[in-house]
Amino acid sequence: MPTYAVVDKETCIGCGNCEGIAPDVFDFDDEGLAFVKLDNNQGKKQIPTDHMEDLIEATGLCPTDSVKLSELPFNQK
Repeated sequence: MPTYAVVDKETCIGCGNCEGIAPDVFDFDDEGLAFVKLDNNQGKKQIPTDHMEDLIEATGLCPTDSVKLSELPFNQK
C-alpha cells in the first residue's frame, strides 16, 4: 500500500518524537516545527517501504496527532 505523509504545522509543537524515531523522513524547519523532508512536506512523494516501520511508530507517538498519512498523494485528496 503506498503511503504519503505530511506534518500539520498548525498543530505541531516541535517535540522531536518524529525526527528522533524516523530521521530519514522528518526534519525541523527554522521555526522548530517538523516537516516531511522527502518532499518538503508536500505529501506528494511516496514514503519508501524501508521507512514505513519508523513512520508508523513516529505517527503513533506524535502527542498532537500532527503527522498525517494517506494512501493517495495529498494533492489528489
